Parts: sequence; structure tokens; C-alpha cells
Amino acid sequence: MNAKKIVLTGGGTAGHVTPNLALVPRLQEAGFQVFYVGSKGGMEEQLVKQAGLPYEGISSGKLRRYLSKDNVTDVFRVMKGIVEADQVLKKIKPDLVFSKGGFVAVPVVLAAKKRGIPVVAHESDLTPGLANKIAMPFAKAVCTTFPETVAHIKGGKGICTGTPIRQELFAGSRSEGLRFLGFTEEKPVLLVMGGSMGSVKINNCLRSVLPHLLAHYQIAHLCGKGNLDDRFASLVGYRQMEYLSDKLPHVFAACDGVIARAGSNSISEFLALQIPSLLIPLSAKASRGDQILNAKSFEAQGFSLVLEEEKMDGQSLQAMTAQLFLQAPTLKQAMANSPQKDGVSAVMAVLEETLRKM
Repeated sequence: MNAKKIVLTGGGTAGHVTPNLALVPRLQEAGFQVFYVGSKGGMEEQLVKQAGLPYEGISSGKLRRYLSKDNVTDVFRVMKGIVEADQVLKKIKPDLVFSKGGFVAVPVVLAAKKRGIPVVAHESDLTPGLANKIAMPFAKAVCTTFPETVAHIKGGKGICTGTPIRQELFAGSRSEGLRFLGFTEEKPVLLVMGGSMGSVKINNCLRSVLPHLLAHYQIAHLCGKGNLDDRFASLVGYRQMEYLSDKLPHVFAACDGVIARAGSNSISEFLALQIPSLLIPLSAKASRGDQILNAKSFEAQGFSLVLEEEKMDGQSLQAMTAQLFLQAPTLKQAMANSPQKDGVSAVMAVLEETLRKM
């Protein structure tokens, strides 16, 4: 019997790629040959090739809700991408396509529909983005991170699965994390992070009250590229880093609470690892508002506390941090009881059920 083949697609941001890569070990264990279709020269190409997967690049254009002179050229790029995706799918002959979203996924989904290849899509945010809105009508099932999203999906195709999380994040060692950070077991560890680029607002607010917080916590601060501050380098119990890669699982294992933005992938990692979180979502002025909705959902489900950026100052940050550690046992219990905490298994079940029905 020939091995089953699956095409993964999605790109433009790491949030469209890492959940796909998180599925790969389980897909391979289940006997799938895994292929990836992304954009030519897109950021996803390097990530996918590092993971050892065969990669096919197609043309991709940005889809916009607003008028722009670039819309005309991008429409042609999308049309070219559909033709190229059709040729790729003709060559690979996959049994299934899994779409994580992003603009490159649209041509792949449309080409799959033309060839009668079943599609399963995944939406990370609480309200679907434009690319997924276009793709969802052609999908057999749409997996969601948030239970509220299911109501936005027509045809009864929505299934709340949570987000697939990289298996290596579960392999962290608390003792290794404490050793790496130079911390002890004497005080709880607070991890503060502002996304891949850091957050100047969170960084500045945290540093304004560092002496007060360090009386109670040890603080690991991922401040983003170029945001280290030498004035605080010698503080005991404070470790600032631009970013982490290999050591991140150990630091996650060492931390007792986290202050972070409310990007879907990050907060899904906190849920899976059962780390109590204080979320400070990007304001509506700085984004399309998806982080605000994400944070409100996690707050309503009892996984997180939320501090609005507009209300954040030194006093409110100290007060909410104290509340985070006070409520940590309750937050951890809610996360432990959540069916969304194992996104890989839940998405795999949807993929296998979709194939079974074909």
C-alpha cells in the first residue's frame, strides 16, 4: 500500500508555519509523506527546509480589504499562484491538504478544490483573517484555536481543536532553566516577553518598577532585538535577553508565571504548558484588534489575567503581577481541564476523520 501524502501550506509569518511544523512528527508517525507549499522566497522557505521537508514555492500576492494600486498586480500574482499550485499538486498527488492560512494558502486551497483533494484549514485567531475567509468555503473542516470562532464558520465545519504546539517545548527542564538564568528556587520566576520583536512599552514599564518586583520575583526578560539596557545588567535576580531559541523550553519549564502579548501561538503555548499568564494585548490602534479578542477569550475561559495596554503603568503592572501569582493555582487547574491543550492530537483526529470519509 502506498504511503498517504499530505501537503501543508501557510506562510507570511511564523504563526502560519510553526503549527504546521508541530504536526510533522505525528504525521510521519502515522505514515504520511509530508510536503510543504509556500511562497517563492518567503520566510517560511528557510524554516521548512531546516525541518528537512520538501518545499515547493509558488507566486503569492497580498489580498487587501482596502483600495490600493497594488491590488491589480497582486490579483495577477494570485492567479499565477493558482496555476503553479495546480501543477505542484498534479505532481505530488496528495491525499489531503492542510492549510494554516496566510495569503500563499489561497492558491493552494483553490487548486486543491479543482483537483478534488480534500482540504482541512486552521484559524489561529478568534475572528478569521481574510485569507482564511476565502479558503474556508472550500474546506471539509476548519479547526479553530478558540471555541468562539466556531460560530463564525458556516456549514457546521468548525471544530475547536486548539493550536498544534512544537513537541520540543514539552522537553524543558526546570533545573536546567534555573541554571541557565542564574536563578534559585528561593523566589518564583516571572518570564516577561513582548513577542519576537519585543515590546518597548512593556519593557519600559517593567524596568520602571524592577526594584519593587525583584523583592518578590526573579525575572527573565525577553526584551527583543536591540532592546537590552546595560543599566540593569548587574541586578541580582534579573536576566535580560534579546530572544531565546534552544533554551526556551528550559526557561518555560523554570518560570512560574509569564507576562506577554496575546498572540495566538504564544498563548496557546502557555496553555499547553500550563503557565499562568498576564496578557497585555496590542491595542486596537496598533493592530486589527485580534490580540484583544484572544486575551478576552483566555480570560473568560479562566486561563489568564488581562491588563489593557492603555491602563498599564508601574502601579497596575505590580498589582496585576501579584494577582497573577495569587490566582496561579486556579489558572493552572482551568488549563489542565481544557480540551484545547493538546492541539496536535486534536488536529490529527480531524485529518484522519476527513480522510476516512473520502
